[in-house]
Parts: sequence; C-alpha cells; structure tokens
Amino acid sequence: MRTRFRPDRRLTARMALTVFLLGLLYVAFIAVLVTFLRSVVAVVVIAGGMLAVQYWCSDRLALAGMGARIVDPRQQPRLHGVIDRLCAAADMPKPRVAVADTELPNAFATGRNTDRAVVCVTTGLMRRLENDELEAVLAHELSHIAHRDVAVMTIAAFLGVVAGMVTRFMFYSQLFGGRRRADNQTYLLLMLVMAVSAVVYALSFLLIRALSRYRELAADRAGAMLTGRPSVLASALTKVTGEMARIPTRDLRTAQAFNAFFFVPAIGPRPSLATLLSTHPPLRRRLDQLAQVSAELERAAPQA
Repeated sequence: MRTRFRPDRRLTARMALTVFLLGLLYVAFIAVLVTFLRSVVAVVVIAGGMLAVQYWCSDRLALAGMGARIVDPRQQPRLHGVIDRLCAAADMPKPRVAVADTELPNAFATGRNTDRAVVCVTTGLMRRLENDELEAVLAHELSHIAHRDVAVMTIAAFLGVVAGMVTRFMFYSQLFGGRRRADNQTYLLLMLVMAVSAVVYALSFLLIRALSRYRELAADRAGAMLTGRPSVLASALTKVTGEMARIPTRDLRTAQAFNAFFFVPAIGPRPSLATLLSTHPPLRRRLDQLAQVSAELERAAPQA
C-alpha cells in the first residue's frame, strides 16, 4: 500500500533483521525438537493454528477484549472528521473506526491489512485531548496501519508461541507422571528440550519487545511528519502519560494485555519493568525524537 507516510527504511531494516534473527532461532529450535521429540509436528501445527487465528481475527479479538464497538460518522462526527482529514493527507484508505467506553486514555490500531484495519479510541482519550492533540495521536496510529505493523508483529510472535507451548507441554508432562514412566536418559533429554525452549522463548520475547519499541518511535516520527506539528504529539504524549497515573491500578492491570497495541502503555504510577522488557520506549526518548523532528522541519521550511 502506497501512502504519503514517508517510507521508513530504518524501520524496514529493523523489522527484516528481527524476522531474520527469529528465523535463525526457529530453524535451530526445530532442529533440536526433531532430534529429541517425535511430537514436534503436533506442536508446530497447533501453534500454527493459533497464529492463523490471531492473524485473521486480530481486529475482532482486540475489539472484543477492549469492549469496543464500531461507530459511524453520525455517532462520532468529531472522530470521523479527524480521521477523514488524516487519510486524505496520507492518501490511504479510511479504516473502520471504533470507540471503547473506558476512562483509560488511549488508542490503538489493529487488523491484518487495510481492508480489516481498525482504529480504536477510548472515550477517556477523547475527553482529555484537544482536537489537534487527538489528530496527532491518530496520525501515529494510522502510520502503524500504513507500515503493516500488526501483521509483522503477529508473524514475529510465532516462534515465541511455539517455544512457550513446548515449555508448558514438557513441564506438565513431567508434572503428571512423566518422570515415573521415563528412564533417566529420556528424562534428561526432555529436560534439555524444555531448557532450550525456555531460552528460545526468552530470546524471541526480547527481540519482539525491541522491535515493538522501535516501531513506536517510527510511528511517532511518521505521524509527526504527516501533521507537521511534532510539538502537538509531544503534548499529547505528556498529557496521556500523566493521566495514566490517575487511573486506578485495577483498571491498568486489566488493560496491560493490550500494551503492545496502545499509544502509550497501561502502566501504574511507579513502573517497575526494565526498559529491556517494555513494549514502548521511555517517554523521554520519544520526546527527544520529536524535538529532533521539529528541528528538521524548521530547517526544511522555506526562509521568509
């Protein structure tokens, strides 16, 4: 899909590198499974089925999880008006528009392609942001659609799903009597496979989180370049992050499963997760990049 969002070669390169590294892990992992297990086909088939469901139904799953509903222009004229202007500016098809009735101030985009794309905004976000700030956030979300982030992240997660399933399969098989039925050599081989699965899961988890953080930076940059007002996106980021501290911890924990999709992560007042494990870059990093974009736009502007 060609749009007026500027091609991000750094994002493309990082996505390609991450998928390549995950592919290497996948090949090595399958080689270990084939060596030690006979049930690898069943595991991969089950994991592949889960991936297919997640890929084909990502929009419905995300909307259902957030309790969101599709809205038309009569129901949300303000929201549709902003998205209409942005899609015209980006020369891209208009996605479906959804609203989640929650005080959590956030937004996300999902869908495997432009035909199934959905941009969802919470009522809490619309209530807190001015029109220009809402436009900046939606430009960020539309860039995720233009760059096919959802499809890439779903495919990249496949190895982690397989490794996680194997780890759990090995654990429960041993927990429920496997140790008594196997001789010592078989038991050691199973423990080795479980250890390898756990390591592969951890490595794929870290690679995907690193890619997720970079795609958020790429979406910030693309959205700011589209609107031409990086400072407005910086204002929205600061405002939404600050408002998160006022949301009840219970509501934040409920929404944390959607962190990888959100404009900003659903974190508590005192985030304890290390940057290495985060789905989003630190607020300071995002604001610094937007300041750089602002300087670039000023240098590119014609002198009066």
